[in-house]
Amino acid sequence: MKRVVITGAGTINALGHSVPATLEAMREGRCGIGELEFRDVERLAIRIGGQVRGFEAEGRFNRQQMSLYDRFTQFTLTAAKEAIELSGLEFHGELSAKAGVVLGNSGGGMQTLDENYRSVYEDGKNRVHPFVVPKLMNNAAAGHVSMQFNLKGPSFTVSTACASSNHAMAQAFQMVRSGMSPVMITGGSESMLCFGGVKAWEGLRVMSKDACRPFSANRNGMVQGEGAGVFVFEEYDHAKARGAEILCEVIGFAMSSDAADIVMPSKQGAARAISGALQDARVSASEVGYINAHGTGTAANDKTECAAVADVFGPQADNLMISSTKSMHGHLIGGTGAVELLACIMALRDGVIAPTIGYEEPDPECNLDVVPNEAREARVEVALSNAFAFGGLNAVLALRRV
Repeated sequence: MKRVVITGAGTINALGHSVPATLEAMREGRCGIGELEFRDVERLAIRIGGQVRGFEAEGRFNRQQMSLYDRFTQFTLTAAKEAIELSGLEFHGELSAKAGVVLGNSGGGMQTLDENYRSVYEDGKNRVHPFVVPKLMNNAAAGHVSMQFNLKGPSFTVSTACASSNHAMAQAFQMVRSGMSPVMITGGSESMLCFGGVKAWEGLRVMSKDACRPFSANRNGMVQGEGAGVFVFEEYDHAKARGAEILCEVIGFAMSSDAADIVMPSKQGAARAISGALQDARVSASEVGYINAHGTGTAANDKTECAAVADVFGPQADNLMISSTKSMHGHLIGGTGAVELLACIMALRDGVIAPTIGYEEPDPECNLDVVPNEAREARVEVALSNAFAFGGLNAVLALRRV
């Protein structure tokens, strides 16, 4: 089995249009959640979100590309460009033939869907653009990343709701670890912040109207975000041979299914994924210093996740730091695990733990060190990234400091 390291990272989200900007915002405990700005927002009950602001697609892509790139694809290509440039890799010859891309996404081209439903049903038009299907399909971003960067190896999209990115990165990790590919581009993206996307989530009655407060007793729901996170997963010897900077090492993963309820999480299912990741990584609970929690800010998730962590770690849970950066950038649904992986990299590489902001009242059922409101300096050797999705689909990644 090959060792797998991360040699490139890129992002765009409500906190920043790059990795340095995002990490700075996390260190400062800055909130990227604010009033939503799009057509008919006044018809919504929920009017806040982690919206990407100041992103001008017209200056990045030409007219032909704009006809093919939904907003989630634009985000993905932006993040992928940053990640690959940071890695220093160029894809040609044998490397091009073997390198691929696995991305997570849940909603696909929701902006395109919303615009074209309006065009047909509200405006009464009988034609849509001939590229609507290739623009809105879930695998559009993966396809365009493969074409733009000449990635001819295994490429596909994983769609498992809020665990999509973690499932995608787990598959990419397995491909590099097994020797199938020396390099994989992986991560995820989402852009559901449009009228139809928010209206659909309103129906679940799990959304907050004012803020995301994970683990706080007075929390009142989740807040949607948008954006992308993309990484270069590379075989260790391949990276060392070319003198690449290594951000951290990916050392294990586990996936589980609750097989219980389509929306309510299960402590047992989450615990199996967490303990499975430790087992796959061959680390003990005492070696883990930080967990980036799924931490949605809903009572169902927060209490279940904390109970699962407490079950797996036992007395070691008292020495564990766990935080949810969704409090800052919102819940990116299919892209959330990818953006949150940046907090794990920051903990391992820089020794800075991203805080859970908006924390106001302790919850006896979330009796863990949730790093409330302010970032913390701490040396961390091993970190976990949790993702627990509707459908009872769970994916946990384990990473180590290099």
